[in-house]
Amino acid sequence: MTSTLPGGALRLADDLTLGRMGYGAMQLAGPGVFGPPKNHDEAIAVLRTAVELGINHIDTSDFYGPVVTNELIKEALHPYPDDLHIVTKVGARRGDDATWIPSLEPEDLKAQVRANLDHLGLDVLDVVNLRAPGHEQTTDVSLAKEFTALAELQQEGLIRHLGLSGVSDVQLTEAQAIAPVVTVQNLYNVANRSDDALVDRCAVEGIAYAPFFPLGGFTPLQSDTLAKVATRLGASPQQVALAWLLHRSPTIVLIPGTSSVTHLHENFAAASLTLPEDAITELDAIGK
Repeated sequence: MTSTLPGGALRLADDLTLGRMGYGAMQLAGPGVFGPPKNHDEAIAVLRTAVELGINHIDTSDFYGPVVTNELIKEALHPYPDDLHIVTKVGARRGDDATWIPSLEPEDLKAQVRANLDHLGLDVLDVVNLRAPGHEQTTDVSLAKEFTALAELQQEGLIRHLGLSGVSDVQLTEAQAIAPVVTVQNLYNVANRSDDALVDRCAVEGIAYAPFFPLGGFTPLQSDTLAKVATRLGASPQQVALAWLLHRSPTIVLIPGTSSVTHLHENFAAASLTLPEDAITELDAIGK
């Protein structure tokens, strides 16, 4: 489809078209994704700049901070532009010591959804992702009870669309039997390719796949290869890694996070970076 959105656009439903270059608000919170931002004014500027650049997809959660990022989003952008889609997650809470505590009981999941609505100043959430236990190390444990709780809120009109975060192929199939899944958020990047099959499945089924840690877990040798390609192209390694992801699958959407306006512009520029075939070949080899 024709679009002016950065990186193109992905139509997931009649009322949900995401730009393939989004923004992840996680890093707006303090160190360890806990507490207030180190620079409140810069955090507000980042959010407003993202929208000014044409980004229409912001990823957040009430457990970032906790509550910090959602309140910043509300302060910076409310009332929200009609085409802005805010994607949030439930399934965890934060301890007073900044620990991440899985919280997946159906009634608490529903309470988390209502808290996200309140802190964002919304009557309905565009997309809610269920954060699976284990998250970065996916398992096949059943999520039927938890996903059903979110599907019930969807039927009540509090959620428009549902997604999953940190899940396996088996869990995606289980969830789809309960309600349509429009997004999957999993660990994936040019070096960590263990989710290749699920990336391909999402492309076939028209599901948005949002990789987290797009530049994490590289060995020194892999980083060196990435840096050499970046130098040759006159780009940063981060830009090349993001551009590779956009090239990897037509349904990959990116949500790189930053608390800096300068870095936001750098990430945004990756959407227009074209990778030549020789660069793609070198980058593909990193994950093999």
